[in-house]
Amino acid sequence: MKYLLDTQIVIWFLNGEKLSDKIRNQILNGDNYVSIVSLWEIAIKMNINKFTFNGGFQAFRELVRKNGFKILPIKDEYMVKLFDLPLIHRDPFDRLIIATTLVEGMTIITVDSDIMEYDVPCV
Repeated sequence: MKYLLDTQIVIWFLNGEKLSDKIRNQILNGDNYVSIVSLWEIAIKMNINKFTFNGGFQAFRELVRKNGFKILPIKDEYMVKLFDLPLIHRDPFDRLIIATTLVEGMTIITVDSDIMEYDVPCV
């Protein structure tokens, strides 16, 4: 199964925290993707001091890759799907992650209850 990890899940996985054994095993045994949107969100949060990571952004990005996560670029098809999404969730990063998941036929791994309100496969 192809999984797109929500930004918070990526952070928790890389920090070795807060994930159940079931979710951790799904990540360890799945075909995992991280949207470039998540890296963009992390870069912004680091710039405004809302998130820190030992070694900075470059270390975070490299750790994403070292863990075998494939980084998905943004496609214009995602914007079309984004435009059609109901306005349940107002976070632009999460909305783009939802659109990406739908276009690519993936499942999101998330803890965000607002994302789960969409008609999108979630774990």
